Amino acid sequence: MKINNMELLENKESEEFQVPAFGYELLREVLLDDILGKDSPQILYWAGKRMARRFPLSGKDEIISFFQSAGWGSLEVSKESKDEMELILTGKIVTRRFDVNEQCHFQLEAGFLAEQFGLQNKLLTEAIEETKLRANKVIFTVKWDKKDPLL
Repeated sequence: MKINNMELLENKESEEFQVPAFGYELLREVLLDDILGKDSPQILYWAGKRMARRFPLSGKDEIISFFQSAGWGSLEVSKESKDEMELILTGKIVTRRFDVNEQCHFQLEAGFLAEQFGLQNKLLTEAIEETKLRANKVIFTVKWDKKDPLL
């Protein structure tokens, strides 16, 4: 029996399974970079957008929950205006990723955020990341333009 995407998200039994951080780091910081090479950030940004289309969410709270469930870290909104939002990603996994690779990037997460907010606002949306290595956090700035609707 195949589980659909929303069942996968809502499946509480999956919380019983834990992937060791080392296994996650091997995939994310070593294998993907080796396979994708210098284009890794751009490819992962677009992969994040595609993932967001497979897991459409209905609001900020669901996005925050998704990040937690996916093991991407703790996401919180720090600022919000009519055409942009700033979100901060923290947590043990973020700290460990910085420890493993100070040059790590969070473009998968940025692409995911851009597409989620784009779908929710029905506007073309972009997200940029700013890593704060000493503070062990990532700041995402998500911007949209009300004059640029999605077709």
